[in-house]
Amino acid sequence: MPRLFKVGEYIIFFWSNDNSEPIHIHISAGNPHENATKIWLTKNGGFVVEHNKSNIPKHKLNQLLDLLSTEYFFIYSEWKKHFRTDDIKFYC
Repeated sequence: MPRLFKVGEYIIFFWSNDNSEPIHIHISAGNPHENATKIWLTKNGGFVVEHNKSNIPKHKLNQLLDLLSTEYFFIYSEWKKHFRTDDIKFYC
């Protein structure tokens, strides 16, 4: 489970077995868990919230999405490196 970075109490990560899905990250407070919020990356450099199962408050989630926009290429390159692929699938 690659941990990308931490913002306050929130951990941004992806699961090592998620390579069959389009590129995405998970966010959870405290330790990573399977009900973490799921965010898809888009081809145009944006993000789409798949679900917010970890119930991050809307204002906090919006702040995290703003921060994520500055880290888009870092997340993209870490996905490529971890899964050893140039064949990246996007949500849309």
